[in-house]
Amino acid sequence: MPPSTASRASLRSWRSTVMTPAGCSPTDVCVNPATHGATVELVSSVIEPIEGPVLDEPLADGAVEVPWLSRHEIELGDGHRVGVTVAGRGVPLVVVHGFSVEGFLYAQSLSRLVGMGFRVVAIDTAGHGATQGLPLSGQKMDDYAELLGRAIDELGLRRYVLAGHSMGGQLVTRLAAKRPDQAIAVVLIDAIVGDTWDRMVYLFRVAPPMLSAVGAALLIDSMAVVPAFTDPKQATKLLRLVLPTVAGHVVRPWRLLGPMASILRTRSSRYALDALDDGGVPVVAIHGAWDVAVPHRTARDAVRRTNGTLVTVDRAGHSWILRDPETLPGIFIELLDGPLGEAVQTSLRRSGLRRRHPDIEAIEGVCYEPGASILDLAPSDGRRRVVGRHRRPHYRWTVERLAT
Repeated sequence: MPPSTASRASLRSWRSTVMTPAGCSPTDVCVNPATHGATVELVSSVIEPIEGPVLDEPLADGAVEVPWLSRHEIELGDGHRVGVTVAGRGVPLVVVHGFSVEGFLYAQSLSRLVGMGFRVVAIDTAGHGATQGLPLSGQKMDDYAELLGRAIDELGLRRYVLAGHSMGGQLVTRLAAKRPDQAIAVVLIDAIVGDTWDRMVYLFRVAPPMLSAVGAALLIDSMAVVPAFTDPKQATKLLRLVLPTVAGHVVRPWRLLGPMASILRTRSSRYALDALDDGGVPVVAIHGAWDVAVPHRTARDAVRRTNGTLVTVDRAGHSWILRDPETLPGIFIELLDGPLGEAVQTSLRRSGLRRRHPDIEAIEGVCYEPGASILDLAPSDGRRRVVGRHRRPHYRWTVERLAT
């Protein structure tokens, strides 16, 4: 269901945003003057990004602050290059994209999550975006998750929320299973985890045409993502984000072979899900009710194994998160007033932060390593105000707790 006017006062104290610097239009591609020359970085080209749904006035007209997302290409200790998109201050929210896309493609939704007290860190997985592929010896999901973990370590993140869409959900599940003390919570978005998906992978191995059928379903879903007739303005925004990714695949299509092979070689996800439950890591599975490529039942399987929370997005396919940038923030608002907010508060208390309403500096003191490099990658704290409009989420959803 869409967010109500219920209070989220318990979390209001750690809301923070980092905004577009003066002189840069929200449609521009601008260079961050604070770190120009250190790394390659570009500002989000999102048109009219907004802070996120405001509970008191969800449809208010007027000036709204625009967060600035900066893109970086970092080099790990072993020389591996990794693409990272960063914005905001507060609790780290590590976002991992799905197969064939990249973290920046979710920029519209990410820009809205920044205003909820998160430092959003979207990391491109191996062979996607600005991240180098893995060698032929490393073509398993655990290898992709291990690279993700190394990037997180070198960025200096100590405690964080992990969110993954599709293939990214598999990666964050495996990573959190190995690091239950660092994972505040895991948010699975139409993720390829669960008993149903494991059985599908087995069928892909013995009957390869089945994989082609799933690929066709994903293609149809991807075409439906662009609301060309129902919302031309949003279609234009989305195409501006999608076209560079598509162009990259046309130039280097072989980059997708490794990730595709890793999906087929995946070990059953039940072991990682069971490890999350054993480690006490809170799990939220958000899934489209009409997802044909990755059936809704996969999310129900994952939640049952982890005693987590299931969010069903009505009438939504696999890539609803791209079609409507308002729905995920709306769901997060409700979750922050429930299981996700409780997970954050519990993690902060366990880290020694006992204050009821800690400030941003105190939160970052327990969530990041001293001198963490991620702190140098954030956009400059320039601010400007633009006229925008908070819109209602396109989709409706239901939230339920499932127990084994």
